[in-house]
Amino acid sequence: MMAMAVISAVGLVVDDRVLVGAPIWFKPFKFSVSFVAYCLSLAWMLSLLPRGRRVGWWAGTVVALASLVEMVIITGQVVRGKRSHFNHETPLDEALFNVMAVSVVVLWLGTLAVAVLLLRARIADRASAWAMRCGIVLALAGAAVGFLMTRPAPGQRRGVSKVVGAHSVGVPDGGPSMPLTGWSTTGGDLRIPHFVGMHALQLLPLLVMVTTALAPRFARLTDDRVRLRLVLLGSAAYTAVFALVLWQALRGQPLTHPDGATLGGAGLILVAVTLGTYRSLRARIPASPRPTDAHDARTRKDLVS
Repeated sequence: MMAMAVISAVGLVVDDRVLVGAPIWFKPFKFSVSFVAYCLSLAWMLSLLPRGRRVGWWAGTVVALASLVEMVIITGQVVRGKRSHFNHETPLDEALFNVMAVSVVVLWLGTLAVAVLLLRARIADRASAWAMRCGIVLALAGAAVGFLMTRPAPGQRRGVSKVVGAHSVGVPDGGPSMPLTGWSTTGGDLRIPHFVGMHALQLLPLLVMVTTALAPRFARLTDDRVRLRLVLLGSAAYTAVFALVLWQALRGQPLTHPDGATLGGAGLILVAVTLGTYRSLRARIPASPRPTDAHDARTRKDLVS
């Protein structure tokens, strides 16, 4: 995937073809970079498993191979000058899209197997454990948004239309879009919740790393219970943001033009995070019993006996 990212970057420079309103090499570039982050995150999580590493190795291998199949088809279609997703123009295009759809399901099931292992694992650092668990569950939810894109858009019919499925809601694919991301600026875009959900796999563990790095300067962050509360709060807030952008996309509303309901939801999330962070940092933490107190208690019990 790292090699493919470099090749795609070169393609963006030397190949001026445009497909569905975007440079033709933009899709393989985005997918390869995303897979680099996704697979490195899974590999790191699998390395922390105390048990079930052999099952985890097989699950990780399945994810890697399914990713490879998808990238081969995407790149092959770029070389042919054809769209890879939702393409039913010819029997070959339809067959390639169907193979890609199966590979996505296999990838999702492989990730689900890793999620089960992480949910069952006993990892000493509870903050890290819950960041990984919540991150991979949200990643599964984000990946599942892709299945919504395969539904026929208005005016499309299975077995008749050359294109069946879309990532835009309320507008055709390929319209005005945001720079870099390519997300629609005139309608809803299911790629937004897809992106937000899948990258919880990196961002929630990053929250743990940030709190750990700040611990030497903020004494409260040295307590595992405080770090766990912040991770659970961050996971809940991330889940709420994912639900909000999914709701916004399904209503055919662009990310750049939120309505009052969307802004109200974002405001509620912000207030909840602010209050939750304050409470997590200010809550009283019960002191652990001193070893001398426990020793004295045992001594008194022995004397009474």
